[in-house]
Amino acid sequence: MKGRVLWFVAGTTAGVYGTFRARRLAYRLTPSGLADQVAAWQVGARTFAEEVRAGMAEREAEIAEQLGLPSGVDAGPRSLDALRTVPHSAAPHASLPLSTRTRTPYDE
Repeated sequence: MKGRVLWFVAGTTAGVYGTFRARRLAYRLTPSGLADQVAAWQVGARTFAEEVRAGMAEREAEIAEQLGLPSGVDAGPRSLDALRTVPHSAAPHASLPLSTRTRTPYDE
């Protein structure tokens, strides 16, 4: 008798668990479930990008401190667009190939 009750409880538990999992899977495949999954992925990607930026800033500050360079928000151009706005006379080495331009202490 106890064995039958045990198997009945085990079967009921498996049925409830299977139903729960099936409902979750069915919800995930609906349009609102897919939207929730995409939103969760975007939050995760945004958080990851913020952590990478924070790590980059921390590492840049460490490197600047090791090299004795000024550190800060406006330490130099941060994109190729900023480099393109520099007049040619301000950067005469920009048009030279890398092998012919003079090396600076910051090139290493």
